[in-house]
Amino acid sequence: MATQPPKGDPVQDAPQVTEPKRAAAGLPAIGHTLRMAHQQMGVRRTALTLLSVNQKDGFDCPGCAWPEPEHRHRAEFCENGAKAVAEEATLRRVTPEFFAAHPVSDLAGRSGYWLGQQGRLTHPMYLPEGGDHYEPVTWERAFDIVAEEIDALSSPDEAVFYTSGRTSNEAAFLYQLFARELGTNNLPDCSNLCHESSGSALSETIGVGKGSVLLEDLYRADLIIVAGQNPGTNHPRMLSALEKAKANGARIISVNPLPEAGLERFKNPQTAKGLTTGAPLNDLFLQIRLGGDQALFRVLNQLILQTPGAVDEEFVREHTHGFEEFAETARAADWDEALTATGLTREDIERCLRMVLESERIIVCWAMGLTQHKHSVPMIREIVNFLLLRGNIGRPGAGVCPVRGHSNVQGDRTMGIFERPAPAFLDALEKEFGFAPPREHGYDVVRAIRALRDGQAKVFFAMGGNFVSASPDTEVTEAAMRRARLTVHVSTKLNRSHTVTGARALILPTLGRTERDVQDGGEQFVTVEDSMGMVHASRGRLEPAGPRLLSEPAIVCRLARRVLGADSVVPWEEFEKDYATIRDRIARVVPGFEDFNARVARPGGFALPHAPRDERRFPTATGKANFTAAPVEYPKVPEGRLLLQTLRSHDQYNTTIYGLDDRYRGIKNGRRVVLVNPEDARALGHADGWYVDLVGEWKDGVERRAPGFRVVHYPTARGCAAAYYPETNVLVPLDATADTSNTPASKSVVVRLEQSATD
Repeated sequence: MATQPPKGDPVQDAPQVTEPKRAAAGLPAIGHTLRMAHQQMGVRRTALTLLSVNQKDGFDCPGCAWPEPEHRHRAEFCENGAKAVAEEATLRRVTPEFFAAHPVSDLAGRSGYWLGQQGRLTHPMYLPEGGDHYEPVTWERAFDIVAEEIDALSSPDEAVFYTSGRTSNEAAFLYQLFARELGTNNLPDCSNLCHESSGSALSETIGVGKGSVLLEDLYRADLIIVAGQNPGTNHPRMLSALEKAKANGARIISVNPLPEAGLERFKNPQTAKGLTTGAPLNDLFLQIRLGGDQALFRVLNQLILQTPGAVDEEFVREHTHGFEEFAETARAADWDEALTATGLTREDIERCLRMVLESERIIVCWAMGLTQHKHSVPMIREIVNFLLLRGNIGRPGAGVCPVRGHSNVQGDRTMGIFERPAPAFLDALEKEFGFAPPREHGYDVVRAIRALRDGQAKVFFAMGGNFVSASPDTEVTEAAMRRARLTVHVSTKLNRSHTVTGARALILPTLGRTERDVQDGGEQFVTVEDSMGMVHASRGRLEPAGPRLLSEPAIVCRLARRVLGADSVVPWEEFEKDYATIRDRIARVVPGFEDFNARVARPGGFALPHAPRDERRFPTATGKANFTAAPVEYPKVPEGRLLLQTLRSHDQYNTTIYGLDDRYRGIKNGRRVVLVNPEDARALGHADGWYVDLVGEWKDGVERRAPGFRVVHYPTARGCAAAYYPETNVLVPLDATADTSNTPASKSVVVRLEQSATD
């Protein structure tokens, strides 16, 4: 039987700290998985549910977007995926009686961990203007409330429609269709907060804003560089792929400010060796300073250019553009600047170069450690330069591999969730549905917050996610949300965003990925796209958490019928009854989805076309892969300050907090810790165990403070520090964003440490 949720918030003012682990997974991961699953689901439900995760006839894990191999284990999930499933399939329930007992003012003072532990939402809930309690409401009344507020807008552009990466392809397609028939491109999504920099850089350089490798390519690579990524916590199943690549002869270089247990040694719980000694993964660890990656790849490119025979001249000549300008810039790279920016030695970089030159097939993987800096886009372009030099795009075992976070964040973008849609996509929508979609660009996340803050947006509707906790500059974001006339969240569970509301607010409970979806047309399935462009079906197996839940497609269809009325040219009722009819329309609108229903019926689904990978064809403005040349940038930190990155703990997935431990980093029973290099801490006068306030410094002069963090002496790169989000999002200025992509610069926050008044 599942356990009861915590009645009170756990005290977190004295985290326990031990030495960081040197290996990931193994028996501790199995024990932790089973313990948390049992707490949420009980024994029998745990077995029934986990054995369906990521199976060809089961449901897609609602966690990360790492792809599944063709031949799958019976237990094809990781520890953090099991946590995500357990929290969704929990037997705990948040009923109207819970809301009657807990006013919003009380919920607003609770931690995200406590809110999430309460269980699944069961009823549509409404917070009236001036009220302090959510009240149960019928679905009909809920849709009426949304329609009232949208009808009162002077323009559809005063509404914002946000999407989380959990949303299925079918729901995402309907959602953007509704917004565009209404008349707005205000479709911000969680990509704006994470891999927007990747999409911006890759679209310009290779013509497709996605990775160019499949899982099989990792198995064929000679060298895999993992930069700005912690797969042991954020994408644990990636460790199995890296282990297999190593067994096939690949070498691995990790580039990161923090040593991460998962890349030091992986104890694969699926094998006897994994349960004992495990396997080392790293061949070389480059402990780089935050934001120094562009400088690293620039000098690597310089060294490649200086090495006779190292450049794939035929590939460069036949398939690329802009080489001469790039080469001139790379040859002029300043080594003193590079060593300052990276914190590495020349010996480190030359050892890396030797491994590069010995490798015919190279893949570079990256995640948020590269995408959330002011200069993230030129940084990723420099990685593309590095791969193009030796012909490492468009052949097996080589390419770019941005590792996406949420399970369908890439699919949502493919379905049209984008504030700056391509004209060709809008043309296809118009041809298929017979209405003229708006052409003016809409708001991304940062611009949506500004619009809410400035009174230019009045209705905020979120399809999943936890917008308030995911966004930067917490105080600004929360004040902006409170200026809205109406905030609406389609959710499975309670989170912080439900407590930071507009004048009126709705919580609309929806089916989870694990649950059966039965409509008038029979039992339905949805589809998702993983981080490598594979599209496959997801079929829930559990009975819904309550009889009043609606699926995301049903919510969109009913909302659209109520808001748009009889004038709508879209067959919303037909779409709600049978999701196959949605896929038929997707097949005619979105390239690569031709014959969608037949192809997705095949076990394992299908791969979307990718011109650079499949044909060595680059659909850019020049018709070729583009070398780029940009000045080297890196964060400059004043004396006595540190450069902070926000990151996840191991008991966390995005903004969802599963527990209060970070097992691999040696942190237990607390999240308000700041990891600081011991030499930096001593120079600044902060002993291990002291409590400090983190105070952000930015050019606007506004003091942003995160109080009460325990100093942990930790082997970070010199000059760098780390602390968990969302607690430290308060330090990230709304306007501190990446050039071009406008992604918040959450990995390069200048802070000073001030001793806490309560220490």
